[in-house]
Amino acid sequence: MSERSASPTALPAYDPAQDIADELKLPLAVVQAVIALLAEGATVPFIARYRKEATQGADEVAIRAIEELRTYLTELDARRRTVVAEIDKQGKLTPELLKKLLATRSKAELEDLYLPFKPKRRTRAQIARERGLEPLADLIWSQPSSGDPVTAAKAYVDPAKEVADVDAALAGARDICAERISELPEIRSALREEFLRTGTVRVGKTKAFADKVTKFDSYADFSEPLRSIPSHRFLAIERGEHEEVLRVELETDTAPIMRKLEHTLKPRPNTGFARELKAAAEDALQRLLLPSARTDTRAAIKQRADTEAVQIFAQNLRELLLSAPLGSQAVLGIDPGQRTGCKCALVDATGKLIANATIYLVQGEESLKRAKDTLLKLCATHKPIAIAVGNGTHGRETEAFVRDCLASQPGPFCVSVSESGASVYSASEIAREEFPDLDLTVRGAISIARRLQDPLAELVKVEPKSIGVGQYQHDVSQTLLVRKLDEVVESCVNQVGVEVNTASAPLLSRVAGIGPTLAKKIVAHRDANGSFRSRKQLLKVAGLGPRAFEQCAGFLRISSAEHPLDGSGVHPERYALVERMAKDLGVKLSELIGRAELVDKIDIKRYESEDVGAYTLGDILAELKKPGRDPRKSFEPPQFREDVRTLEDLKVGMELEGVVTNVTAFGAFVDVGVHQDGLVHVSQLADRFVKNPAEVVKVGDRLKVHVLEVDLQRRRIGLSARTRQAGAPAPGPKPNAPAAGGPQPRAPREDPKKFGNNPFANRFRR
Repeated sequence: MSERSASPTALPAYDPAQDIADELKLPLAVVQAVIALLAEGATVPFIARYRKEATQGADEVAIRAIEELRTYLTELDARRRTVVAEIDKQGKLTPELLKKLLATRSKAELEDLYLPFKPKRRTRAQIARERGLEPLADLIWSQPSSGDPVTAAKAYVDPAKEVADVDAALAGARDICAERISELPEIRSALREEFLRTGTVRVGKTKAFADKVTKFDSYADFSEPLRSIPSHRFLAIERGEHEEVLRVELETDTAPIMRKLEHTLKPRPNTGFARELKAAAEDALQRLLLPSARTDTRAAIKQRADTEAVQIFAQNLRELLLSAPLGSQAVLGIDPGQRTGCKCALVDATGKLIANATIYLVQGEESLKRAKDTLLKLCATHKPIAIAVGNGTHGRETEAFVRDCLASQPGPFCVSVSESGASVYSASEIAREEFPDLDLTVRGAISIARRLQDPLAELVKVEPKSIGVGQYQHDVSQTLLVRKLDEVVESCVNQVGVEVNTASAPLLSRVAGIGPTLAKKIVAHRDANGSFRSRKQLLKVAGLGPRAFEQCAGFLRISSAEHPLDGSGVHPERYALVERMAKDLGVKLSELIGRAELVDKIDIKRYESEDVGAYTLGDILAELKKPGRDPRKSFEPPQFREDVRTLEDLKVGMELEGVVTNVTAFGAFVDVGVHQDGLVHVSQLADRFVKNPAEVVKVGDRLKVHVLEVDLQRRRIGLSARTRQAGAPAPGPKPNAPAAGGPQPRAPREDPKKFGNNPFANRFRR
């Protein structure tokens, strides 16, 4: 036994800052500042917006990367201490092993190092040890220059120990050697790398579905290198396997690993012991190493696929949440229905329900006449600026009915609104608390109207993954999905800002430093005491102390407040500084706000200090020019063709304007007003090569397209956004472009060590 190290309790404290700085290629001071602020309880939006001097202007992406990597490395260190303590307890902790354990920055590598010391189930090797065959295994492992294994094995033949003969003794010894080989960290790591570098996924249909038509038939006889398989394809294959339609195998060339094994073990040539060791190595590779490596590789590819799919979902969600709001205007929302009728809900400029009704459109001419009278009366009485119609079942017919009603007289415009997740909201606790006496469908109509007024304020009430703008969201890691989407919602809410006197509790809960409990207390205080007249009054809310106020105040807006800066994004901690600027200009503070010509006269150099630099001052001047500015675009209703209302109305070559509803790794789905979104395959998105659809389109974009294909049987529409020459026929799909959901053209080769979009994935996520 080698000399043991010091007690594990003497392990030095671990500071991850330098490792994070090295991996993310950020200044150490920035990383240390972010870690310190996070440790103090600061939120990511607050740090990114109001502590730019400390972080040298680091954005939310960089700050979240630091936060995530810090969490990973902290968990790794905790696990390392447990591993060191366990190995030390066994009396097997050597200085060399401790050095390796302290040096690793990978959870997988740490577990590889721990594997030989990890408590095991009763393996074949363990059984062989119980039969007294470990000395024989040691002999084979050491490769003596003289003697032969058969002669040596005779000494271990013992029927009482179930070692019947020499062959049984040698087989048991080889089992022990095979287990030792399978626990070599360098071999395990090399095999995983070989799978990622040269491995292939092979897919076929199971016997039970061999002769049946399924949605996975594109994968009936399919293979692709693991290094390049796109996330959507791997997730589709996994779903097919889960549904027992597909069988999946991972293959790789094992010859390089056998050569590495021989180089590591160095068997003496032309000896019986060498043959035994080689046999043990082959057994270890086939029986122990390959199954483990396949499992690890699938987990790594799945993690990469999950990360990419979640990133796409997150980007789509961001675009949807930040889509243009109609604003504070009265809106009539309609939740379409056939048998049960269309529920109509009219909300005022603040989103408050002021009238509701039900109209029936499929029960004869008399019901149609009554429906028209009801609709026109609601419009005449309450004068909504717009009518929002849900785009679900019967939505296009309802929208056509509304347009026909409004055609003969001036009035509100009609617009189709996505109702994804509206049913989830209608049945939620939030909706029940808000409208306890209303039917689910009426709540849905209210939500549809409010979505037009302010998509962000309404969609925060719905669980993000229920909004339906991703791909394979039910197949990815739900923990990763929920965390990433919650980050997006938090980021969007704080980027836009929240009017504290009209915001709902779900919206307030997403503001930095508040959370669900405090949000309800703010609403309760507002209901009991009336509107807040200043940001300072927030400190009177029970439970909202100085720390929470510091985090949230800059993101909350109070229109017509006592202090003119309370409606802006200027943080209260900088009010005195702005008042000084106004005084130096010889104007009142209220006269400075919104006056770009005055703001341009401010010399920011005069106001720089130790904690206020160019970053903060630049933000302050921008806010003074446009206080409380909304970063979202102005609202413009989409224009669908009046002669295209159903799938049957579409014809190949027809040109349309549509709205992008979802962006995936293989293309974009576009609503052209026929109830069924069409797919613009990635190869049809532009006249140039497009690797990533998100580079050219976003959710909510207007897109001019022409129809390539209409499949009435499968209810599929193929579209193209590529330019057509005047008079030229519509181009068909590329010969190698498969149908949506099937195998897609292969992505360019990528680094096999790259797992997802995280900047630190290469090193720390193996």
